[in-house]
Amino acid sequence: MKQIIHIEGMTCNGCRSDVEQQLQGIPAVKTASVSLSEKEGTLEVENYIEIEELQHHLAEKYTISKKSDRIAQELPNDEPSKLQQLKPLFLILFYISTASLLLHKDAWDIKAIMLDFMGLFLIVFSFFKLLDLKGFPVSFSMYDPLARVIPAYGWIYPFIETALGLMFLLRFNTNIAILITLVILSITTGGVVQTLLNKRKIQCACLGTALKLPMTEATFIENAIMIVMGTAMLLL
Repeated sequence: MKQIIHIEGMTCNGCRSDVEQQLQGIPAVKTASVSLSEKEGTLEVENYIEIEELQHHLAEKYTISKKSDRIAQELPNDEPSKLQQLKPLFLILFYISTASLLLHKDAWDIKAIMLDFMGLFLIVFSFFKLLDLKGFPVSFSMYDPLARVIPAYGWIYPFIETALGLMFLLRFNTNIAILITLVILSITTGGVVQTLLNKRKIQCACLGTALKLPMTEATFIENAIMIVMGTAMLLL
């Protein structure tokens, strides 16, 4: 069943991610999704959880109350389909692919196209992360093991992506850039696999917190593309 709650005290996406993470840490909560604009949390639970119990697990700055005193188990499921949720990711990939091809329309060079794709990919993805630099580390640490252990890593990760993107676009030590890219993506992928094994549903932070993407599909699509391309580049 779904239990909907009203949440006060959230002022930014960092707060939203913080509340979402705390709610998902409650054993009786299967999944939790929090909306900053609606000041609302939607929980998937086996049985109704008392407000006092939920409040006990949150920081004092956040206040929970009942949302119209209702449990949404009878509400129709208006959650968008996976394809709709992933639409922003597919659009971004389409534009990056098109730009990479057009840059070499007069002289096709598969290696150069792949380098430009990887560079543009990292630059664009880092841009979305930097839109909410405060909220991104919190979301990222929910599934990246290194960011969970070293919080500072989540803060500098968007800048690492930017630097790697520039290295690809400027053709500066590209083999080193590829190796670093493969290492950091392997770390993230390991965390994603662990999260899936625990059957947790959380928001993907690959495009920051501005766009809500399902972590499972979005992260695997992102990582798979870059890992395959990076490996191919080392073999070319």
